[in-house]
Amino acid sequence: MCRCLKVSASGYYAWASRPQSSRATANESLLQRIREIHDDSGGMLGSPRMHEDLAAEGVAASLNRVARLMAKHGIQGWPRRKRGRLGRASNRPQGIQNHLERDFSALEPDTKWVTDITEISTQEGKLFLCVVLDLFSKLIVGWSMHHRQDRQMVIRAVQMAVWQRQGKTPVILHSDRGSQFTSGDYQRYLGSNDLVSSMSAVGHCGDNAACEGFFGMLKRERVHHRRYRTQDEARADLFEYIELFHNPRMRRRVAAQDRKLTAVL
Repeated sequence: MCRCLKVSASGYYAWASRPQSSRATANESLLQRIREIHDDSGGMLGSPRMHEDLAAEGVAASLNRVARLMAKHGIQGWPRRKRGRLGRASNRPQGIQNHLERDFSALEPDTKWVTDITEISTQEGKLFLCVVLDLFSKLIVGWSMHHRQDRQMVIRAVQMAVWQRQGKTPVILHSDRGSQFTSGDYQRYLGSNDLVSSMSAVGHCGDNAACEGFFGMLKRERVHHRRYRTQDEARADLFEYIELFHNPRMRRRVAAQDRKLTAVL
């Protein structure tokens, strides 16, 4: 082979024993992160949005480099949906049902929760907000924000709710069928913390109307009146709305209802 290619045998063995270059090592590390982000997105991200997410994390890599690595290893996003065709429908994990059936009433706290994700526009790009809402008090008992809507962001929001939960009785946690909620990590976390997973039917946004209602109120009362220059500015404003405006208002409503009930009794 060396004679055919006109390469010296010593040169071949020197090449074969040479350690991997720093560029190849960096590409392996970058590829691993690309795979993780791609999995977290449910396979949706193509090279342009992948490049944006990597840049937001401070990873220095050109768009061409990201596209080349993704193409070489068969990693691709969902193609843009053509008009008149339906997008991919996600399936409920085996054994998961819609336990709420649009019954958003709750007689006690920490019995029924709903969760969902919304996006907030900033001049730095999109910021995603995941909340967990208690249907009894309408309090936001858990929330998290991130520039990418992955399963870890959702799990952090649920963790916050679990930390604040009173008692250990099972809680129904309802969501849509987004890939973050059908992921194995999310389902395992629910199973290990006495949370009963409930999921909407495909294409039925009314099945999670309580969470959609909160997002609508958040945007009417706050987001639509702001122009966020940075994602940090949006994070601070959303924190203020949830913890210093919405939750105190819901607590006052619950306290008023308790006073009325005590007076009647």
